[in-house]
Formats: sequence, structure tokens, C-alpha cells
Amino acid sequence: MNIRRHTLRRTIAVSSAVALGATLAACSTDEADETAAGSGEDEQEISIGIPSGWDEGIAVSHLWTAILEDNGYDVESQTADVGVIYTGLAGGDFDVTFDVWLPYTHATYEEEYGDQVSDLGVWYDQAKLTIAVNEDSPAQTVADLAEMSDEYGNKLVGIEAGAGLTEITQEQVIPTYGLEAMDYSISSTPAMLAELKSATDAGENVAVTLWRPHWAYDEFPVRDLEDPEGTLGEAEEIHMWGTADFGDRYPQLTEWLANFSLSDEQLFSLENMMFNDEEYTDDPEAAVDAWLEANPEFADQVTGGMEG
Repeated sequence: MNIRRHTLRRTIAVSSAVALGATLAACSTDEADETAAGSGEDEQEISIGIPSGWDEGIAVSHLWTAILEDNGYDVESQTADVGVIYTGLAGGDFDVTFDVWLPYTHATYEEEYGDQVSDLGVWYDQAKLTIAVNEDSPAQTVADLAEMSDEYGNKLVGIEAGAGLTEITQEQVIPTYGLEAMDYSISSTPAMLAELKSATDAGENVAVTLWRPHWAYDEFPVRDLEDPEGTLGEAEEIHMWGTADFGDRYPQLTEWLANFSLSDEQLFSLENMMFNDEEYTDDPEAAVDAWLEANPEFADQVTGGMEG
């Protein structure tokens, strides 16, 4: 396994000698970046804003960190709330972020910052809220649960009380499909996933609130119920945003990002390895390395086989 990257880039310099060296290096880097921008080459330093609590954004951010560092970029990253990231992106504190849900979830941020950032494209177009069941269970639509609730222990397993999915399930899904007789258990995402694992391991029927993208689709034998009334909303796209001048500063990377997309199978397997595999749960860089080894053509497909 490739063990590049892991420690040194996280080290914070604290000595005065290092601080002085960093100041001198910054002057040199600024001059180099100006030269690179003038020659149509990418700046080599880049900052990624990673959205806290958004697994797909965390996974893809680490994936791109590996690709960029393998191509000579100096990558810094910071994990923060999405609102902090979008504010920082508009102000130049971050250069890029990979997890902007449009046209619904992050619409207010688009209204506020849309003219201060660059939309770098869509890498996933089936982000959606779902009601999922074990793949061999009888229900095919959410409406079926009303008539088949006893097949599922008269229970719909939910997540956190404050989640948007919980609110939509309570206010839209349950009354529209007449699921009031089912026990809608509201607890936490880990508790929901534990119940999903327990039921599928035991070969029992289970119905849970879920969303795409999520590693559970790679780990467990589950499928989505059809939502004929559209109570869970339409599928969204996951966009990448950069600074307003991103294309000028990173012309080559802009082309790479335009080539970037992940299928369900690719994304779910990456997330599952990073967040659910005991070998990698505390080492996302190692998870990315292992995933890239299992998908050896992926990086070349994105970059065109070019070195940065």
C-alpha cells in the first residue's frame, strides 16, 4: 500500500526558525504562483473545505487530496460546517469544496454566495432522501407499507429528531401514505444503521429512513421503495464550488474536475471502506489509497493520465 502523505502535511510548525523560513518561502511561493497564473499553469497550493458530517463530501475531499498530492500539489484542508465553508470560499479562505447540494438543500447558500464563487460542475446527480427496505422484502412502494406494516414489525426506523429527513417523514411521508399505525422510531443514525444490520443479518424485514449517497447501500442488501407521490422530493445534484477566480488560478484542475464523476458503486464502496471498514475508519488517507489500488484506472481517467 502507498503510504505517502500521512503525517508530515498535518504537522504545525511552531519554532521561530520555522516561522521565519515559512515567511521567506511564502514570498517565493507568491512569486511562483503569479508566474504560474501568467503562464496558464496551475498554482500548486490549494485549500479544500471539508463539510463536517457529510460523509460523501468527506470521502471525495480525501480522494481529491490524494489525486492532487500525487500530481505535485500542496494540499491543505479544514473540516467545518457547510455555512462556514461557503462563507470562507466566497472570501478566499478556501479554494474549493466538493459537497454542494442543489437545487434544494443548499439553495439559500447559492442565493447568498452564487455570484461570488465558481460552479465547477456536478459529480453526482442522484442525491436523494429515501425509505429503504431489505431487498427481498415484499413492499415495492412506500404506500405498500400501510398494508404490509405487520411484515415490518409495524415499525419504521428513523434517525435524529432534528434531521430534515425526520421532519419530511413526519410531515409528508407518514400522512400522505397513511402510515400513522406504524411506530416511527426516532433515535440516531448509528442506531438506525445498527437495526438495519441486525435485521438484514437475521434475514428479517426492515424499513428505514435513508438517503443517497450512503455506504449502507454497499454494505447491506437494501433497496429503495418507490415514492409515487413524491413526498421525499426530487433527486438533487452534488456540485463542486471554487473561488470566483478558480479557473484562472487552476486551469488544468478545472478541466480535471469537469471530467470527475462517481457512480453509485464507486461512491458507496469508497464511503463503506472509509467509514465502515475497521482497518481504515481512523485513517481516511489509507482508505483512499486502498480504494485507488482497487480502482487503478480511476485517477488517470480523471486527469487524462497527465502529471500536474
